[in-house]
Amino acid sequence: MKMADHGTAPPIFDGHNDVLLRLYLPERRGGASFFTRNSAGHIDLPRAREGRLGGGFFAIFVPSDPTTRKSPGESLHITEHGWHVDLAPPLDLVYAQRHTIAMMARLFRLEAEAAGQVRVVRTADELAECLRQGILAMALHFEGAEAIDADLDALDVFYAAGLRSLGIVWSRPNAFGHGVPFRFPASPDTGAGLTGAGQALVRACNRMGILVDLAHLNERGFWDVADLTTAPLVVTHAAAHALCPVTRNLTDRQIDAIGESGGVIGVNFEVSALRADGYDDPDTPLMEIIRHIDYIAGRIGIDHVAFGSDFDGATMPAALKDVSGLPRLLAALREHGYDEPALRKLTHQNWLRVLRATWK
Repeated sequence: MKMADHGTAPPIFDGHNDVLLRLYLPERRGGASFFTRNSAGHIDLPRAREGRLGGGFFAIFVPSDPTTRKSPGESLHITEHGWHVDLAPPLDLVYAQRHTIAMMARLFRLEAEAAGQVRVVRTADELAECLRQGILAMALHFEGAEAIDADLDALDVFYAAGLRSLGIVWSRPNAFGHGVPFRFPASPDTGAGLTGAGQALVRACNRMGILVDLAHLNERGFWDVADLTTAPLVVTHAAAHALCPVTRNLTDRQIDAIGESGGVIGVNFEVSALRADGYDDPDTPLMEIIRHIDYIAGRIGIDHVAFGSDFDGATMPAALKDVSGLPRLLAALREHGYDEPALRKLTHQNWLRVLRATWK
């Protein structure tokens, strides 16, 4: 099965999705297969082809331990001026490793069952070849380093298995740093920076050629990484704090630092990260995504902006719906004034450039 033909539409490499979590959790999977078109979630292989999705970071996210987590109704607090979610508790290493390995197994089984239509990529050249050939490229990403021990022994094992992108934290603390709690309106400056183990983790990732993702990391942790890293700064899925002041978004100073490093920001499609009012409302026009792309590109240049959807992990604009709606976003960007060279940078070239500079 090849990508759907949209004329000269470029292939899209996306900065973040949670389809592996959806396929892993029975209550979210709904019995659906990745290889058949269905209405479950946002991504399956037929819909990816329709949307010209050429690849992306396929995240391993370990859900909170059900014995310690609160229900969504208990943890979300809405006030007169905004909202906040109670910070998720840390995870036990053994628990995190068990779920991480199980989800990784599902990724490799998908590759084995795909008859050449899907490939787990480990180098930029492999990614470029997949984009040329219409093979769905899956780059293994950890959204939070809870499955890695403080001595970093597991990091070598996971790298050998295919790990090429690592988010230091999700929005909870771990041995390496502090994730931002979900709050609106609020600053991302929410606590302490990297731990000593977190600093060692960044150095090890630089040495091995693992991309360090700064999504979900608090502001002090961001600046600790900026001071340490020898690689371009990367945020796989976030947006502009100046337009939507949620803790997960990037301040102007952070955006500037990413541009100065030669890095890239994957603009998040999650509606509550886009809207000025912070509402989790699917009745959100595609122009909200474009507004954040405009802002970041206007500030640091088109070479430093890409897509970071958060498919299967967040509420999408109804006008997009799922991955098959990506051509509608490209059409809206063209109508807004983005030419074909700019669209190629947004859709895949900027990601490919940064990965060539980061992966060994």
